Amino acid sequence: MYSSFPVLSLITFLPVIGMIIVLALPKTRGTLVKSITILITGLQVVLALIILGGYDYSLAGINDASSFQFIEKFRWINISGFSWIGQIKIDYFLGIDGLSVPMVLLTAIITFIAAISSWNIDKSVKGYFALFLLLDTGMMGVFVALDFFLFYIFWELMLLPMYFLIGIWGGPRKEYAAIKFFLYTLLGSVFILLVMIGLYFSTYETLADGTKVFTFNMLAMMDSANYTAGGILSPLNPSNLRFIAYIALFVGFAIKIPMFPFHTWLPDAHVEAPTAISVILAGVLLKMGTYGILRVSYPIFPEITRDLIWYIALFGMINIIYGALCAMAQKDFKKLIAYSSVSHMGFVMLGMASLNTLGISGAILQMFNHGTITAMLFLIVGVVYDRTHTRGIDDFGGLATQMPVYTGFTTVAFFAAIGLPGLSGFISEAFVFLGAFGSDLIRVITIISTLGILLGAGYMLWTLQRVFLGGLKEKWSGLKDLNFREYAMFIPLTVIIIFLGVYPSAMLDLMSSSVNAMVKFMNDAQIFYSSVGGF
Repeated sequence: MYSSFPVLSLITFLPVIGMIIVLALPKTRGTLVKSITILITGLQVVLALIILGGYDYSLAGINDASSFQFIEKFRWINISGFSWIGQIKIDYFLGIDGLSVPMVLLTAIITFIAAISSWNIDKSVKGYFALFLLLDTGMMGVFVALDFFLFYIFWELMLLPMYFLIGIWGGPRKEYAAIKFFLYTLLGSVFILLVMIGLYFSTYETLADGTKVFTFNMLAMMDSANYTAGGILSPLNPSNLRFIAYIALFVGFAIKIPMFPFHTWLPDAHVEAPTAISVILAGVLLKMGTYGILRVSYPIFPEITRDLIWYIALFGMINIIYGALCAMAQKDFKKLIAYSSVSHMGFVMLGMASLNTLGISGAILQMFNHGTITAMLFLIVGVVYDRTHTRGIDDFGGLATQMPVYTGFTTVAFFAAIGLPGLSGFISEAFVFLGAFGSDLIRVITIISTLGILLGAGYMLWTLQRVFLGGLKEKWSGLKDLNFREYAMFIPLTVIIIFLGVYPSAMLDLMSSSVNAMVKFMNDAQIFYSSVGGF
């Protein structure tokens, strides 16, 4: 469904306009720079709600170009004259379906909240907010791009601003954390680039005049009829190269999740990053990894996905239990939340491995819910750190008597992370386990993974006890409760957590058609590849 108004381009590139305005302002106008950033990100939320209001729930998307919505497509790069490769055609191709629209909404909300959280930034204000807005464009672009080349540009675009936002405005070990983040992510990007090039030279698209040209169109890559017989990654000519390409692509996305054993960059990046950047990192960037697997790896390599689904579930289980055990051992409040993210992203992987409607719906819902919950958790750490300049869990105690409203918001976030019924974390985890248990292949892994629920409750309740209960230490007797800006951060996230806990259909209905189409596509692919003697 083509859009008469380029709403996806606007929501994607609006932050770039804001960045240009910010850079044009004098460096003495710090307050105006911050206000413009909040205004721009607020307008993104409005645009996301407009998209939500105009979204047709009945259209599936996934591999059907005609059922994507708000499509914008035109020839972006068209070069001919290279005899050895023929015509180079790259499209500017944007569109959304039930897989991407929750992520567009999540990105808009989290970025707006992070902009409010950044109000206290006083070092190189123009530089910080210019990079912040550029990061915003990179993240949003990933979730709306349907051309692999364009997808990769947005994927890489967010790398540079995140590197500087951690490396300049981070904590004492900021340079180490920034370089580690950059190298890990760049390694994954190289893998994705190599596979993208291989797919390009294996896939063609038929133009209006009947000419066949190589294409980066991800939807064309999902259809075996569009592959050249001699293409190195063509499913029509199966070879180990296609298997190797799948592993390389999966690793590239898994680093971003982060999946064990590629997770070690995350705790360092979280601990050293400013609060707002930790919010974005956990709330949005980690979801790019699982989104990439669902959008690219699954439908382009469906036959290999089915062969390796047990291993995806296994690594999901490792993430769940290992992340929870590491979180339980932490004495740094922020690092505990960082490892909890490793654990909770394991639930997403487990749901994805189910390959059924219930499990994949739970995985996508968990991506959204974890984004809002973990954003709130990092904001909670940021509030107390701003007042005390310490994150040591054992340094606190009795804060509930001194900061009762803050404690109330913290309790909601903690119990949502545990998965208390009535809060958003419960329904997404329940769907993940129901879907995964329904798959005979990964049922034992699913049963073992439920230990993550117990461990999660353990470290969350233990932290709540040590920080907020007991006697108040004398040095914290002057702490003030939340101010207006902090209310503005916590209230929207709390409303979303409670609303989706009570009425999850508001989000599930968005994705149902697309998830059903994905499950059908994967099942049909299994039948097709079995009949032609594929993997």
